[in-house]
Amino acid sequence: MSHIVTKIFAKLLGLSINLLSYIAPVRATALAYRYFSKPLYGKLNRSELPGILREAQLETVLHNGNSFQSYIWPGNETKVLLVHGWESNASRWKLLISYLRKAGCTIIALDAPAHGLTSGNEYTIPKYAEYVNVMVQKYQPQYLVGHSLGGATTLFFQAHYPNPFVEKLVILGAPSELNIVLNNYRKTLGLNKRIFKNLKTYCTERFGLNPMEFSAAAFARKIDVPGLIVHDREDETVAFTEGQRIAEAYTNAKFIATKGMGHRLHDDALYKRIYTFLFEEDDMANEEIA
Repeated sequence: MSHIVTKIFAKLLGLSINLLSYIAPVRATALAYRYFSKPLYGKLNRSELPGILREAQLETVLHNGNSFQSYIWPGNETKVLLVHGWESNASRWKLLISYLRKAGCTIIALDAPAHGLTSGNEYTIPKYAEYVNVMVQKYQPQYLVGHSLGGATTLFFQAHYPNPFVEKLVILGAPSELNIVLNNYRKTLGLNKRIFKNLKTYCTERFGLNPMEFSAAAFARKIDVPGLIVHDREDETVAFTEGQRIAEAYTNAKFIATKGMGHRLHDDALYKRIYTFLFEEDDMANEEIA
């Protein structure tokens, strides 16, 4: 779907939801939430998996009536768990995995709710964090790496599921405030004030936390293990200020500001820096990578 077609679809969808809000507000709110929480991309076909995932040991994990997909690339006793972001899947880690393999470590990844080979149609950070907790309890990884909403999920997990296993976190291009994500969604669809207010109330009931308080920066304040926060100055998906906000709150984290890598943050120099942070003695200060 081209960018122009996507924008037209979003505006038409928003118009439909706005009109419906006057005659069936409950249904309109549910529809608005459905499109907010349901990814359009990122699903995988088991018979056509990307090569990097075919190299892994696959396991479908059952949890509270749902199932999620995990992938293991066996190595030594050092373990790294990879947590991908919105409208993606575990294959996004292909380039980073090539660096992690140099350490000989065991690499673990999973598909988020409603992504990859994982079941469901709804993505939420709390549910994703539950899946991360299952993997942490089972494999006891020392290191977690999260990208985008996977980074926010990693922070949520570490703040809400205290554990003795995780020793370092790497957070790449993560959004900080759910309220900002919701506002961007409202602007994209052109939702009216009535439906947006109802949507925020619906999210509060769904997450058990007001969107104004659902903050990766707030989660980061509760974390004491060493962290590495990375954000690109030209990120068009998640504003650079979001990464800064997380880094300022995360007192035991170092901050790398990149330029020209965009939201995906695929870059050899950056992956070498992550490798150093995870596996070698690291006395780095905050820095920039162009």
